[in-house]
Amino acid sequence: MKTVAEALVGQELDELTALAASLDFPPYRARQIYRGIYREKRSGLDEISTLPRDLRELLEQDFVSGLPTVEQRFDSADGTARYLLALEDGKSVEAVLIPEEARDTLCISTQVGCPVDCKFCLTALMGLERNLTAGEIVAQVLTLSRLHSLDARDRGLNVVMMGMGEPLLNLDAVMKATRLLVDPEGIAISQRRITVSTSGIVPKIEEFGRHKVRAKLAISLNASNEEQRIQLMPITKKYRLSELLAACKNYPLRPWEWLMFEYVLMKGVNDSDRDARDVVRLLANIKCKVNLIALNPGPGIDFETPDAGQVESFQKIVMASMPCYLRQPRGRDIYAACGQLKRTTE
Repeated sequence: MKTVAEALVGQELDELTALAASLDFPPYRARQIYRGIYREKRSGLDEISTLPRDLRELLEQDFVSGLPTVEQRFDSADGTARYLLALEDGKSVEAVLIPEEARDTLCISTQVGCPVDCKFCLTALMGLERNLTAGEIVAQVLTLSRLHSLDARDRGLNVVMMGMGEPLLNLDAVMKATRLLVDPEGIAISQRRITVSTSGIVPKIEEFGRHKVRAKLAISLNASNEEQRIQLMPITKKYRLSELLAACKNYPLRPWEWLMFEYVLMKGVNDSDRDARDVVRLLANIKCKVNLIALNPGPGIDFETPDAGQVESFQKIVMASMPCYLRQPRGRDIYAACGQLKRTTE
């Protein structure tokens, strides 16, 4: 069986150019392959009609396209679609399409499972099976775009790496995938429309910020103090809250950019007015926005969704000092909402 390392999806133009040269084909053939894969979103070499048959046959001997197989699709009453995607080695990940009036959002995975043991997230119950390759990350976008006729050149298309996994623990693959996603000669999604979410891997935040081509950064905060955060997110024992906030204050924001802090509200745990005031103090002097998420429930999660009135009170307190938004739940009925991805097949 061919391995994921032999996938064409995930290769940049210079890699495809070197491949074409090794097969004694001119560089423009590499550009045709690149365009066919990323811009035209062809599912296989046989669909790239500009390629000569002998080149297609040579490539098919040693390479697979790298696109996943759709194992299952789940459709929500609100239009959200959750996909269970099978990879070349038999592993599987989930990706979600969230359609909106003026844009579409794709929530994609960066790992099979997740090593960060957040106590309110279903994905954490899986543990980590392996990292995804850059091609497997990009292939989720290509697959869903093909299935739903999405094109970033025609309509707003957002990509959020908030599915399975901790993106900054698979940073090389995430950065390569980002370069492929933003390339105007390929998929052509704006850097402003791609977001990477992290639980707070401090050294990797600093490394991420040094890249010229990068997504926007979202920090999963979820607590108003260190003791509370250690209970909810044990990763805090390794990367203390004070270290995380220092990295955020030093993060090299681009002129148009804001840091996003995500905060999952859990009833009676971190949703009080005092918590809200403490969050404001924590984030003072950081150019940021806060994205509130009322907990999306799931089996095995020992927390409750807060009352709507308390969510509103929390938002008002934070909003008085900084932009604060409430993320409306999408796809809860099919386990496609934030924190619910766990390859659920029921």
